[in-house]
Parts: sequence; structure tokens; C-alpha cells
Amino acid sequence: MSRRLGVEADGGSRGNPGVAGYGAVVRDLQTGDLLAERAAPLGKASNNVAEYSGLIAGLEAVLEIEPGADVEVRMDSKLVVEQMAGRWKIKHADMRRLAIEARELATRIEQAGGSVDYAWIPRADNAVADALSNDGMDGETVRRDHWRTSGSVGAQADSSDSPPAEPAVVEVAEQVVLSTDESPASPPDAGKPARILLVRHGVTSFTEQGRLDGRGGADPSLSERGVAQAKRAAQGVAERVAGVDGVHVVTSSLARAKETGGAVADALGVPTTVDADWDEQAFGHWDGMSMRDLVTAFPEQLQQMRVEDDFSVEGGESHGQLAERVVAAFERAVELAGPGGTVVVATHRKPIMVVLQHVLGLTTERSWRLAAAPASLTGVEVWADGVMSVAFTNDTHHHGDA
Repeated sequence: MSRRLGVEADGGSRGNPGVAGYGAVVRDLQTGDLLAERAAPLGKASNNVAEYSGLIAGLEAVLEIEPGADVEVRMDSKLVVEQMAGRWKIKHADMRRLAIEARELATRIEQAGGSVDYAWIPRADNAVADALSNDGMDGETVRRDHWRTSGSVGAQADSSDSPPAEPAVVEVAEQVVLSTDESPASPPDAGKPARILLVRHGVTSFTEQGRLDGRGGADPSLSERGVAQAKRAAQGVAERVAGVDGVHVVTSSLARAKETGGAVADALGVPTTVDADWDEQAFGHWDGMSMRDLVTAFPEQLQQMRVEDDFSVEGGESHGQLAERVVAAFERAVELAGPGGTVVVATHRKPIMVVLQHVLGLTTERSWRLAAAPASLTGVEVWADGVMSVAFTNDTHHHGDA
């Protein structure tokens, strides 16, 4: 018989949208033991986005504790409960993305032999998760894994500092039904997706030396090897878009991206458009330094850069500032492509990470685990109803011996 676990989740926003945070707990429904607590800030977001984020945190904790458990999710959000049960539709794009992420987590639990059910409860019965969501809105991050030290779970014992389970990227075989907030679900006619094909530039002398080169830096051109990579990447793009009408090529304003995008445009017989919002992150006084130098001289700041959205070095740009402009550029590219169309974007590693983080709903820290080799191709699809998916990442099969 599967273990029975309960998830209580909540989220809130001071302003809607405003300063937001979420909270979640996991309990053993047979013993009443509190197994896990979660809370985190979300920046500026709506109440509903925060509530979905709490649900996701609770399901992720279940997968760490007992992947095959029978789970009862209890929330005081009628909207989230009815939408996750499939009785109400979803209009908001951010909520669609989060609903898909929650459903993928529920699918992983079911594939492990468990189940996930949803129930509405009065707010007074959700006090612990509500208090944790207020901690999140206050800027606190809470991760308490009581099950690791209490011996209350049959899984192997772990240190309380162990990292969370790696999120799986699940290929969805059929489209999830997502639609208006308070009417019976019906399959949408999503049509053909807009396709965004991200191309990282070929190597420069800075790339080959492992040195940072951001917006406002030295802006070197492609090296001889980088030129050859760009030509091969252009061939790879041409193969992928063969027979597609109305292909557009957009580049960042930096030389290496414009040169790579130019090779792609030449192969396709189309012009290029420059959009500086696709530029690499500005690294300020770190520009030109090697990663080896940074690890030696600024180890704590490097860690901050990987996990804190608002961290920046003097004269540089934070990840949050980068993400704001890149997501705006991505949305313009989707609009330019239109249903069934394709936009090829020649850009840089960090902007590619930002797009994948946006589409997959990853934390900044986890987005650093995404690879984007020089001259690699990454494909994203966006449907008219706002549903997004990653078709492929870091494709380098066209490189040959480069």
C-alpha cells in the first residue's frame, strides 16, 4: 500500500501583482508528522502565480520524500484546485506555464505508482502554509526537511543540506487542455506554433581563452575557428528551416553575434535585424577576466552571481536586469514569427539560458546547469494560447571537427 502524504500550499501577493511569495508543507497523513516546509520570495507576481508556485514546491518535496506516494493536495485557492482538477480553464500565460509544470510533477508521482488528488479547504485550515507564504513575501527562503533527520521515511538518510532533486524536462505527448477561468474545459485550437531558433555565436579569442566578454566590453570578432563554426551553424539552421516561408534573422548588437547571424542570413538569403536586447550580460569590471581568475579572486561573488537575481558587479548588470530585457526581446521575436513562422536569433550564452529559464520555469541557480556551446542551436516553440515548449537544446551535430 502506497504511503499517504498531504501537501498544504499557499501563496500571496501584496498588491496583486506585487511583492509575492509562497509557502508549502508536506505531512504524513497516517502519523500526522510534519515532513517538509518550503517558502521563498518571488519578486513581483500575482496571487495566483504565487499559489501555483507553492503547489509546485510541495510536489517537488513529495518527489524527494516518497515519489510513489498517494498525495492529497489541500489549498484554500478554489481557482488552483479547480484548474488542476481539470474543471476550470486557464487564461493567464504565466499560470498556464506553472500548471504544466505542476502537472508534469504529478505525472512523475503517478509514474512511480502514486496518485495526486486535489481538495479545497477553508483558509483557516491552511494556516501553516499561509504563514510560510508570508515569510516568502518578507524575503525569507525556508527549506526544512524534517524527514531527513526524524527517520520517518524509508528513503535513504541524507544530510539536511543535500541539494533538491533535479527537475526533469518531460516531453508532453499530447497537449494539456488549458482555457477560460470558470467554464468546462474544452480542447483549444492552438494552431501552429511560432518557432524561435537560438544560435550561440562562434568562438572568439576571448572564448578560446575562457575570458568574460559582455555588453560594453572589448567586443571581439569571431576567430578563424569561430568563422568556420558560424558557417556550419548556418548550414544546420538551413537544414532545419528548409521549406519554411517567412524566416527572419535577428542578432544582438555585438560583433560576434552579428557575424554569426550574417552567416545564417547569407545561407537563407534573407536580411538581418539587430536587437540589442539580445546582447550578452554586462559584466562590468569583471569583463576580460578569466573564470580561473574569478574563482581565485571572487569566489563568494561568483556564487552570488549564480543564485541572486539582483547581484551585479560594479559597472555591470544583474541577472534580473538581463532577464527583463531578454524576455522582452523573446516576446518580440515570437510576435514577429507569428503562428507557423520562424525567427532565428544569433545571441550569447546567458540570453539563451534566460530564455530556457523563462520557458521551463527554472530558478536562476538551476538555469546555470543548461549547456549552450559555441555555435549550438536551441529551439523553442510558442503556441497562440501561450503554451511554450523546448524542442531541442545545445544541438552541435553540425559542428563536424570544429
